[in-house]
Amino acid sequence: MSLIAQVFVVVAGVFHLAVFAMESLLFRRPSTYRRFLVKDDGEAAVARPWAFNQGFYNLFLALGALGGLVAGGNRGHAIALFACACMAGAGIVLVACDRRMVQPAALQAVPPIAALVLAAVL
Repeated sequence: MSLIAQVFVVVAGVFHLAVFAMESLLFRRPSTYRRFLVKDDGEAAVARPWAFNQGFYNLFLALGALGGLVAGGNRGHAIALFACACMAGAGIVLVACDRRMVQPAALQAVPPIAALVLAAVL
């Protein structure tokens, strides 16, 4: 895998680590839950278990992407790119479900898509 593709894998992985922190560790903060279009403490209390679980999905994707790079070789890179494909798919689903989420969906999907494209062509 080219170095530039690896850079985009790292960007995607770090982004998903940050989202894990927001969803699973910091979700009780109004400044955090409002980023997810949650309006108030009542909605946050209902959404918190789902956010907590979703945060761990993001953690596992990040670990797959970053761990695959660390492992290296064809198998490690395949794991990293599979994680990127999952991240890209999740970003597409996010914007398909709610057009107001186009910016977060782009942040989620563009780096792993770039990694996939660059890995395929370079």
